[in-house]
Amino acid sequence: MKRPTLEAVAARAGVSRATVSRVVNGQTTVAPHIRDVVLRAIDELGYVPNSAARSLVTQRTDSVALVVSEPPTRVFSDDPLFATVIRSASLELEAADKQVVLMLASTAKSHARVERYIASGHVDGVMLISMHGADPLPSAIARMRVPVVSYGRPAVPIDIPFVDNDNVGGAEKAVRHLLDSGRTRIATIAGPLDMIAGQDRLAGYRNVLRDSDRRSIVAVGDFTRESGAIAMRQLLRDDPSLDAVFVANDLMAVGALQALRQAGRSVPGDVALVGFDDIEAAKYTDPPLTTMRHPVADQASAMVQLLLGLFQGGPSDPVILPTELVIRDSA
Repeated sequence: MKRPTLEAVAARAGVSRATVSRVVNGQTTVAPHIRDVVLRAIDELGYVPNSAARSLVTQRTDSVALVVSEPPTRVFSDDPLFATVIRSASLELEAADKQVVLMLASTAKSHARVERYIASGHVDGVMLISMHGADPLPSAIARMRVPVVSYGRPAVPIDIPFVDNDNVGGAEKAVRHLLDSGRTRIATIAGPLDMIAGQDRLAGYRNVLRDSDRRSIVAVGDFTRESGAIAMRQLLRDDPSLDAVFVANDLMAVGALQALRQAGRSVPGDVALVGFDDIEAAKYTDPPLTTMRHPVADQASAMVQLLLGLFQGGPSDPVILPTELVIRDSA
């Protein structure tokens, strides 16, 4: 069967092709009774608008690119952050009748592919996730003058609207909790230092120790469970007398728990442990993990709302969401 055309709808409704086009494109210049006749003809014929043709008229694609600067092995691993962000952003965009285009960009080749796709006008806007310091995409997209927002403050010095959580303040709360519980030698497992979350959570840790005149003891991971275990073993070698660790995310804290158990250290008896993010697994570790609750889903939803606002000429002010200390048995 041939696909019904705009001309067929016009003939069925007894109106001009231009009138049907105005109804299909949502224009309000058509009289209500004529609009009803056209809509009834569309329904009877099963007419579906040609999205490519409509884009030429409206200059919109109703699509948004969700660009994650991580390899597939990381995005589709056991890190729940990516799944939560993608799911929450997708639901919010679908509610606004927008199509989501997921794009992974972790290599020079994939960066070039993403740039070409966006520059070709396939999307109305872009959301950037997990940006690293040397990532060329934020600057490249900004030059295209395509509306763009970032999940987290960009690591590059460029003016892009973003939604973040209070990483510095959250880290400070976590370390103060350890000090208030009587811990005296507090180390940290920092996140990757080419990412703002890694930098800010390390800064919050150092702020509190500097104010309390205590020495920083730092190991660096990459936000994966394996790196948390490796960093914890390094900390135990560097300072066997440490009695607390602030870990920059919960996945690394899970790895740190395993390393402490293998080293014969009890938690929280010998070493207290605080994570960051409050992932679902934090409730079920042994012992359950004290952590900073980071509203991942809310941050993703706020990012979508910020982008939708930009489409309408709205403000581009950054949005900073609060964090909350969740006390469980590890500290």
